[in-house]
Amino acid sequence: MGLIITWDRGTVLLDGHIPEEIRELSFLKYDHRVGKYRALAIYYPRISAIAKALGVEIEDRVWNPHCAEVKAASEVRLRSYQAEALKAWLKTKRGVVVMPTGAGKTHVAIGAIAEIKEPALVVVPTVELVQQWRSKLRHYFPGRVGVWYGDEKRESCITVITYDSAYSAIEALGNKYKLLVFDEVHHLPSPSYRQIAELSPAPYRLGLTATPERADYLHVDLDWLVGPVVYRISAADIKGVWTADYEIEVIRVQLKEFEKKLYKELEAIYRGYIRKKGLRFRSPADFEKLVALAGRDPEAKRALEAWHKMRRLLFETEAKVDAVGELLAKHRNSKILIFTEYTSLARAVSERYLIPLVTHDIYPQEREQIMAMFRRGELKALVTGKVLDEGVDVPDVDVVIILGGTSSTRQFVQRMGRALRLKPHKAKIYEVITAGTREVDAARRRKKGVV
Repeated sequence: MGLIITWDRGTVLLDGHIPEEIRELSFLKYDHRVGKYRALAIYYPRISAIAKALGVEIEDRVWNPHCAEVKAASEVRLRSYQAEALKAWLKTKRGVVVMPTGAGKTHVAIGAIAEIKEPALVVVPTVELVQQWRSKLRHYFPGRVGVWYGDEKRESCITVITYDSAYSAIEALGNKYKLLVFDEVHHLPSPSYRQIAELSPAPYRLGLTATPERADYLHVDLDWLVGPVVYRISAADIKGVWTADYEIEVIRVQLKEFEKKLYKELEAIYRGYIRKKGLRFRSPADFEKLVALAGRDPEAKRALEAWHKMRRLLFETEAKVDAVGELLAKHRNSKILIFTEYTSLARAVSERYLIPLVTHDIYPQEREQIMAMFRRGELKALVTGKVLDEGVDVPDVDVVIILGGTSSTRQFVQRMGRALRLKPHKAKIYEVITAGTREVDAARRRKKGVV
């Protein structure tokens, strides 16, 4: 009797002849309840590889694929850099491809599915992305694309599923798909979503993102969950050839005198406490130290409140609303998308210039109606908070105006990418920041490695 490997709800069970070299693996545990060795399903490829290297015969009872083979109905034509990315991934059939928003990461995944010819589970952050992926996949794999989310749960050779649904269903679906595709893979290392990767035996894994790095440093786990970064290209590398050429302009606005006075007072409170405690914030994750202290130290709480007030002051100053008027006048015939950090500023811009507002709290039907009008050119400008940063099909625009945001490179790349679809003219990206404040440094940090 050889080695028997069986699927069991996100794990694999080992029975039969189990060599000592396998029994001693640290991730393999003996389960007294069933009298067999058990491991998370993610270790299945490694167990199989070791057994084969030892010359052990394997009776594989893991797979129950939805389809025997997945073939593309038409040739998947890729741009040169997309073909390079696919070639790099195919060397190990594991890993992360990093490309800017608008560069066509989806087509790299479609190329991977066509090459592997195995059933694939495509995991995406939002329901809107489920619909986008389904539409694109149907072109190459007609009649072989299903979706799994909310009330609609229909499997097929290729199934597109949200992260939330995959987290709930991976124990049932895991052994049906040999290829996992993670769109916006930076979401995966979170404590809950990582289980999608851990409870799947899939030997082939592809992650897609514009920026894999996370503030909590959990992106280092992507090497294990999906594979290392195998290909990376920036917006600057392909601008003017495969994506629109673009220009970034920073506009500095001045706080009013009473705002400057208040800003200095708040900054003194915040910086005074930081210096007193010897705190250093090298990353957003370090900032959690102050948050933790605020729960038990009144001075820390006062410093944290000062930081929040200071931030709102910078992001909500009326000078930014004034700057929007000048930019709207300058680009009267352009399609414009305006991003803010806080909904309050988005609402102020909307009310002054009569621009439709898209926020997280409007009904999906209303948002889709606004986006459809914007797509048809009936609306020339939209203002939004963070809701259009990711996971929403946004029509291409000529001008992006960023009135406020974090120091996150990911957020900046995603917002900038809304203007990067190939066009005959240059796209314009404006950053409106408050001069002589912390926002200047934040704007510099988020563009690091991008321009």
